[in-house]
Amino acid sequence: MTNLYDFEISNLQGKPLDLSAYKGKVVLVVNTASKCGLTPQYEGLQALYDQYQDKGLVILGAPCNQFANQEPGDAKTIEGSCLMNYGVSFPITEKIDVNGKNAHPLFAYLKKAAPGTLSNAVKWNFTKFLIGKDGVAVKRFAPTAKPESLVADIEAALAV
Repeated sequence: MTNLYDFEISNLQGKPLDLSAYKGKVVLVVNTASKCGLTPQYEGLQALYDQYQDKGLVILGAPCNQFANQEPGDAKTIEGSCLMNYGVSFPITEKIDVNGKNAHPLFAYLKKAAPGTLSNAVKWNFTKFLIGKDGVAVKRFAPTAKPESLVADIEAALAV
């Protein structure tokens, strides 16, 4: 598998989401958690989505409970938290693992395509991967990178 379009993941409601549907779009994939100190980043991610969706940006949130059990809820709980607390309207996937032997294949690909510092492992919630219009990972952003700090990279990817 060589790019984003080779993968499928289920959405939060359990329905298959073929990522080839995002061909020609810039995609920001983020592993999320609703009980993390970084959870307020949902607000910034939604602001990016609102600002750039019509220009071709898709944000894809992937809930993960691998970091200090900060995403313990089921799909209904996750959906309620995202919608009620942050007004999230971008797609959210099923809860997945991003590290280890049960890591979703999408994250296995992203970690190799956009390596991290010292280790390729996802280090914490809200690690962000920017994917270009060609489906290839462009850049990885640390969990602490605020969504608004990604604007220049998103605009550059959209301009290609």
